[in-house]
Amino acid sequence: MAGLDPLIRLQERFASLPGIGPKSAMRLAYHVINMPQDEVKEFAQDMYRARLAIRYCTVCGNLTDGEKCSICEDETRDRSTVCVVKDVRDIWAIEKTQEYRGVYHVLGGTISPLRGIGPDDIRIAELIERVREGGIKEIILATNPDVEGEATAVYISKLISPMGVRLTRIAHGVPVGGELEYTDSVTLGKALEGRTAF
Repeated sequence: MAGLDPLIRLQERFASLPGIGPKSAMRLAYHVINMPQDEVKEFAQDMYRARLAIRYCTVCGNLTDGEKCSICEDETRDRSTVCVVKDVRDIWAIEKTQEYRGVYHVLGGTISPLRGIGPDDIRIAELIERVREGGIKEIILATNPDVEGEATAVYISKLISPMGVRLTRIAHGVPVGGELEYTDSVTLGKALEGRTAF
């Protein structure tokens, strides 16, 4: 396909993004090609400016354009409760509930020996340091309920348990509107483990 190399390269760039398959990448590439040139230029500049401006919060690891993120800067947040999450997207999910008023700690991944990710490759040492500084009463382990998330939660709990801080794990179970007969056995097992008084 001589002469279409720039389009193919653009498609490959989109396909390299997480969650974008070849068909979606081609649709995005065609969309960009059909955009007015000034919009494409603005779009590219916005991506570049965002990449230059956005960094990780020095306290929790959330995304920010300053030294600290808006959550860590917020004086109304409960700094004695820290919710530990795998990545920034988990913060956004929890914040959407409007139920949590504590602060966060982003690990930047989970322990995964199969992928060569050990405890030193994620931000566990920074979490331990935050606990040592004092003032934290509860750590909520909100890693995903998969093998890697569970392994990470167990590893962290073993390190923090001797430090006298309350450790809790987010509940996992049957989704609202779900039917028991279609719920997998692991989820149902977790729902039974985490049952509460009625």
